[in-house]
Amino acid sequence: MVQLFEREYTRQELMQRIGSISQVGGARQAELVDGRGRGVRVVDMNLGNGFELTVVPDRGMDVFSASYQGMSLAWHSGVGMAAPSYYEPEGLGWLRSFAGGLVATCGLTHAGAPNVDLGGELGLHGRVSNLPASGVSAGGCWDGDDYIVSAGGEMRESVVFGANVALNRKVWGRLGERRFFIEDHVRNDSYHRVPHQFLYHINLGFPVVDAGARVLTSSARVTPRDAEARKDGHEWAFIINPTAEFAEKVYYHEMKTDADGYVWAGVVNYTLWQGEPFGVYVKYLKEQLPRFIQWKMMGQGDYVLGLEPSNCGVEGRNRDRADGLLQFLDPGEERQYKLEIGIIRGDDEYREFRARLD
Repeated sequence: MVQLFEREYTRQELMQRIGSISQVGGARQAELVDGRGRGVRVVDMNLGNGFELTVVPDRGMDVFSASYQGMSLAWHSGVGMAAPSYYEPEGLGWLRSFAGGLVATCGLTHAGAPNVDLGGELGLHGRVSNLPASGVSAGGCWDGDDYIVSAGGEMRESVVFGANVALNRKVWGRLGERRFFIEDHVRNDSYHRVPHQFLYHINLGFPVVDAGARVLTSSARVTPRDAEARKDGHEWAFIINPTAEFAEKVYYHEMKTDADGYVWAGVVNYTLWQGEPFGVYVKYLKEQLPRFIQWKMMGQGDYVLGLEPSNCGVEGRNRDRADGLLQFLDPGEERQYKLEIGIIRGDDEYREFRARLD
């Protein structure tokens, strides 16, 4: 059933009231025309009830914009959207085309800080977020009385005499729901074993992220990454006002799961939505993504809270290798990842979310 405007509709009931599904939701492809984003393909997805996403096929099928009833859920950097041709792989060059956005993917063969691994220089966070997709599709279809809105495509990180790894991604949601899913299939198409680091850089921003909001997780233990994070490590969950000269802080979380093996985490603002709790949650399988990193950046302009499920750390591939934590893909091996991101609205949904954490 499609739930729109506080009422449920069957397929027949809804279609009797509209001429085209585009009247209430759907997906459409478009192209940016200005600045460094000129020529970048985007897919605008409308899930109904004011929940909208923008997926960017030319940037790893990442989810750039996300809003609910006109209110942004994601942080956008001052860099702005840039075509993949502007990508600078060396050192911290990744930051020169990092537009932020709700989901920026890191990987496929390395993620985290710049480093030298087995004599090879690796830049920040890998290449996948700057790879254009092929075989792009966007649209919707009925599944019984549910209408599915989706976008998909495949990215490939490859080099002659080296890794050849594909990422097939589908971003989808049901019309009328306040959540969406990312389904990823990573496949090693080369004939030798390759390193595999994969991280979802989920960037939540104002107005959900604002003074008084809280980070809520199922953490059993929280470990500051470095001396800077240890300065106020006990305040990792608290969102403060934008602060001049704020130094980013990174925390590693050891997550507990629910009975089905899922990890839940989110950010909740207690004053934003008519005085009731409002927030964004993330749900995923710990078996697929065993590590979780929190990025807390409360600077002026750079005002963002990052929730980052991953299969790796963020110190660099050489560090994971030295610690015996580096994952690999054998020839022909496939990995599947599924991520759910949704909205928490009102006291009842907030209590249900807190119960899942407990």
